[in-house]
Amino acid sequence: MGVWTLLGLLCCLAIWLSRGTQALQDVPDPRPDPSLYNLGVGIYDATGPAAGVNMMGYANPGQINSGIHMRLYSRAFLIDDTSRRLVFVSLDCGMMGQLVKIEVVKRLQMSYGDMYDHDNLLLSCTHTHSGPAGFLQYLLFDITCMGFIQETFDAMVEGVVKSIEMAHENVRPGHLYVSSGELLDSSINRSPTGYLNNPEEERAKYAYDTDKTMTLLKFVAEDGTDMGMINWFAVHPTSMNNTNTLISGDNKGYASQLFEKDMNPGALPGQGSFVAAFAQSNCGDVSPNTKGPRCIDTGLPCDMETSTCNGRVKNCIAFGPGENMMESTRIIGYNQYAKAKELYNQPDMLKLSGPVQFAEQTIDMGDYTVRFDDGTTAKTCLPALGYSFAAGTIDGPGAFDFQQGTTEGNPFWDLVSAFLHKPSKEQVDCHHPKPILLDTGEINFPYPWHPRIMDTQVGRIGNFMILPVPGEFTTMCGRRLREMVSAAAEAAGLPDTIQVVAGHSNVYSHYIATFEEYQIQRYEAASTIFGPHTCAAYMQQYAYLTTAMLKGESIPPGPPPPDLSKQVMSLLPGVIYDGTQPGYAFGDVIANPYPLAYTGETVSAKFVSGHPRNNVMLGGSFLKVQQLQPDDSWLTIATDANWETRFIWERVSSLLGTSVATVKWDIPTDTPEGTYRITHEGHYKTFFRGVDHYEGVTKPFKVVAPPVPAVNRVPLRRRVNPKKSWWQKLFFM
Repeated sequence: MGVWTLLGLLCCLAIWLSRGTQALQDVPDPRPDPSLYNLGVGIYDATGPAAGVNMMGYANPGQINSGIHMRLYSRAFLIDDTSRRLVFVSLDCGMMGQLVKIEVVKRLQMSYGDMYDHDNLLLSCTHTHSGPAGFLQYLLFDITCMGFIQETFDAMVEGVVKSIEMAHENVRPGHLYVSSGELLDSSINRSPTGYLNNPEEERAKYAYDTDKTMTLLKFVAEDGTDMGMINWFAVHPTSMNNTNTLISGDNKGYASQLFEKDMNPGALPGQGSFVAAFAQSNCGDVSPNTKGPRCIDTGLPCDMETSTCNGRVKNCIAFGPGENMMESTRIIGYNQYAKAKELYNQPDMLKLSGPVQFAEQTIDMGDYTVRFDDGTTAKTCLPALGYSFAAGTIDGPGAFDFQQGTTEGNPFWDLVSAFLHKPSKEQVDCHHPKPILLDTGEINFPYPWHPRIMDTQVGRIGNFMILPVPGEFTTMCGRRLREMVSAAAEAAGLPDTIQVVAGHSNVYSHYIATFEEYQIQRYEAASTIFGPHTCAAYMQQYAYLTTAMLKGESIPPGPPPPDLSKQVMSLLPGVIYDGTQPGYAFGDVIANPYPLAYTGETVSAKFVSGHPRNNVMLGGSFLKVQQLQPDDSWLTIATDANWETRFIWERVSSLLGTSVATVKWDIPTDTPEGTYRITHEGHYKTFFRGVDHYEGVTKPFKVVAPPVPAVNRVPLRRRVNPKKSWWQKLFFM
């Protein structure tokens, strides 16, 4: 991102959903109170390498990370009815990797036996585009990051496993509550022409062209202690654009941090007992950049059909609502946080009651038969990407002369495509009207470029249904899926269900657009790799799982997902060595903060640094902001996980191996007056001794309130770093 026959993949026979009225099979529930569950929550750091690695999401080879704005976390939620156990995980990452789930299951079973397996683990991702890449096992996904990156993969697996272990160890009786409400001014449809191609009578059922409903699940211990919450809301975490190089959870990560800060007073990020997940839903065509697309050269609106400016995609970009990406992230994150707080505190929340159930089946999405109500059938296709895939989106435009909405090929690019692999006639016909740019489903050298085996899954708590889907469903496809599952549940004897789509779960397969959207071939449709009937196939599959689960019918497991861990390759070189300039050691301070700082301004410090890839500091921090206590000890009040800090790393000389780490702290306005300092720690690599730890500490500095109200203040003088000698400039710029 062939070996398929060597792996013995089975074709999964499509099963037509019965329209009968067979009653819901009784599920044994020995609890005297069916609303009382065993609940557990956990959170753990899952941040991979902080520098020198391509970021996952925009597929921009030049977006190499260089530090941390916010750390990435795995948040786990365990629900047990004493007979069956379900675990939902929301991970701050681009998408869930099939190999990640395989390894997580393997490690959990080493500790807990068969208590945790593929069927009761629901692993989902927030879809931040500001995390390190290299954790997916299919070649296409790893091209821009130069292959598989073990450090990224290991950090994600460790984070997920540790968060589940924490939830497992902290189980206690409690209750679950559900509420939902509309969140406006936080999302727009980035492919409106595709959406408008859906039937008018279907569109008329909805007030908006994106889902504005946030659904929240509240965890409360039997003694009334708040434990955690998950909410699902559809919006891309692309407030941080493709020029950002600092690791970030984007708008959803910031929303989680705000909520957890409220519920864990005084605790550092990731260290409180209350866990708040802002999970992803059907965000396929949903952008957070609410000012919409504009031509950056003229300020005029982009062409709606192609998202171009004078025929060029690179100038058509969506921004907002803020003046820059940091402000936009803060606004969209805060909006989600505020709505979640409102829903969490509603006095009339629905209390869940009933059994826990789950169903899971892997299917070969490259060969799935869809049966329609009129008796006709259709097939899905082997994976392929269309021309408009290369055009990108208004959140992150592509390159060259590709445009969204392309339904015919180009002789030059057809030639380039054929050089990799010329699509068969059957493949071309299957994907019509998509002109195939990359025929990934028929390329297996040196290992498969795209997945075929999809993990489909349904979870149930009472009348609450979680639908983990293996990709990015568009707004309308997600709506159709929920309607189909609702109808299947009612037909099986469970009416009035509440459904949430959990996007980017278990395995990633790009986008899932409706058949009508597919005809327009916007980016999302061109990235619907299994062809025009993909959405219908998933609707049928999830209805089948729902029916079988509720009726207690046996579900064949399906073909096993491939484990390509022995085949994946990496061309990204590791750290060779780190060096310092004469007279300096690792951790030495090059520039101290100014001795006096006011709340509301930014202080910074610079340190002699090693490469962050030497140790990702999982569960730790590259920086600490500390406050002097009355007993002369130092209390850490912020780390590299906090919104108000930034850890920025720069390799000054590749030849000499010298590096500088810059730490910035935006002093919150409510920071107590006192004495503070900044520390930086990390690891450096030598030729002969391997990797060693280092630490550095700045001189103390005072923080005080501004002498006059902020509205009347004259701008503070700029803090100037000390002058450097010629040899400092040579080594540290």
